[in-house]
Amino acid sequence: MKILLIVSAFNSLTQRVFCELQDMNHEVSVQYAISNEAMMQSVEEFAPDIIFCPYLKKYLPCEIFLNTPTYILHPGIRGDRGHNSLDHALKEDKKEWGVVILRANEELDGGDIYAEVRFLMRESYKASIYRNEVASAASKALKIFLKNLHDKDYKPTPQLKSPIHPYLTQQERAIDWQKETTKEIIKKIHVSDSYPGVKDEFLGVECYLFGAWQESSLKGEPKEIIAKRDGAVCVGTIDGALWISHMLEVGKFKLPSTYILKEKIKGVKEVRIPLISEVGEITFHEISSKVMGEVGYLYFNFHNGAMHSEQCIRLKYAFEYLRESCKVVVLMGGADFFSNGIHLNILQDSKKQGEDGWSNINAMNDVVKSILFADDVVTVASLGKNAGAGGVFLALACDYAVAREGVVLNPHYKTLGLSGSEYHTYTLEKRVGKVKADELLTKCLPLSANKAKKIGMIDEVFEENNYFDSLDEFAQKLCEDGDKYSDFLYDKEDFLSKNGYMIEQKKEQELKIMYPEFWDKDSSFHKLRYDFVYKVCSIETPKRLK
Repeated sequence: MKILLIVSAFNSLTQRVFCELQDMNHEVSVQYAISNEAMMQSVEEFAPDIIFCPYLKKYLPCEIFLNTPTYILHPGIRGDRGHNSLDHALKEDKKEWGVVILRANEELDGGDIYAEVRFLMRESYKASIYRNEVASAASKALKIFLKNLHDKDYKPTPQLKSPIHPYLTQQERAIDWQKETTKEIIKKIHVSDSYPGVKDEFLGVECYLFGAWQESSLKGEPKEIIAKRDGAVCVGTIDGALWISHMLEVGKFKLPSTYILKEKIKGVKEVRIPLISEVGEITFHEISSKVMGEVGYLYFNFHNGAMHSEQCIRLKYAFEYLRESCKVVVLMGGADFFSNGIHLNILQDSKKQGEDGWSNINAMNDVVKSILFADDVVTVASLGKNAGAGGVFLALACDYAVAREGVVLNPHYKTLGLSGSEYHTYTLEKRVGKVKADELLTKCLPLSANKAKKIGMIDEVFEENNYFDSLDEFAQKLCEDGDKYSDFLYDKEDFLSKNGYMIEQKKEQELKIMYPEFWDKDSSFHKLRYDFVYKVCSIETPKRLK
């Protein structure tokens, strides 16, 4: 079928739908919901069989849904209607939630339902539920919907005419630090994370709060900043304390909390923890590990997958530490992303953008180099979550790259005005060949895990259910046979000794091209980065999505 996606943004869920429809051999085009005129023109030009809206925040003109069958993905169960569906579900402690695909009509979320998938709610923040449970349910619902659409005997389920719930106001989201417990405060931040955040004021700075972490031992007075660590601040409550990893100053953009409060927290104690925490430790930490047999699993849970210079350095040292005691090291990434490369928000905040950008890409390269040239250990990248730009090529530096079904990869940089480094001209070409590598880097389109395996970019794709069990079985087998393991490392060492210079030259050429992209005032990277960080709305749909 010809399917037009009308969306408010090409977000992670939309990208998954886009990839899965293409993998099913549908002809797919994307139109941003910029204006009624633009949407209607796109419908006229593409002439779709159906229109599907996986992420839509504005009303469609009736001329569209009256003339072309149009369907909306709503992140709520049957009977749920209106805005902030997930916010309300979290606020009301729903144990089960879901998604529906319904036919668009004149009523908000009022059309007949063609598919519904439910899931158990997890104790986490809104964005994590959206990127994981909602995305997975949406994928299942999409397949059910397409099947039902082609079944002549199928009868859709009428939507329940429930009251439409309103937007949650900041007054309803606000924290009362003198009355509410740590658990209650964390829940309030979770409900609003990653948008719009909870509005508050710290040390005279009006800001929105994100990234709440429980703290097990530190305590302080309510709303007192008692510690800081790796960009986060620890804030006292009536019954303990919690960490707030990120803030967004009103009118600006999201940054680690210490970057917002700056010299105002100069005297606050830096409470350090070991380089690598134990998985499950109840405090704010970004890097953790667990060892199972002779396999080490290295987690790096960086906010939104972005990695600034200091985080890259810590990850490099953590990898080098773990490889000393393990035969296989598996890079696990974070809770919501594997990695998305360099940290654009921190670069935008910098007074020395060229210098800090250059430092960041070189720090990323140092991590990649330590993995790529690790000839005494077998390395595996576990793409259990989405990855983009340098994060994809961090994964491809490993001996093996495996992914969870449903993961979306964006192996390109150009949409932000960068040519990229991270040894990608070596690792990507080695796996897919120069022609396909150039195509991926130029077309700038998302890629499903299944498609990535098909073209040889990754080695295996495991089912979403029991993903970790399949991953662990894969990793354990790599070191089961001592002779095979030794032979693999011998061949790897031999290859690197013969080709190390060539690999380094490729990286140096990448940096030579990237240098002016960071330092030249007229580089398109500066404007594109600004638009990305400030979430400037597009005035047209990118041509690559048409």
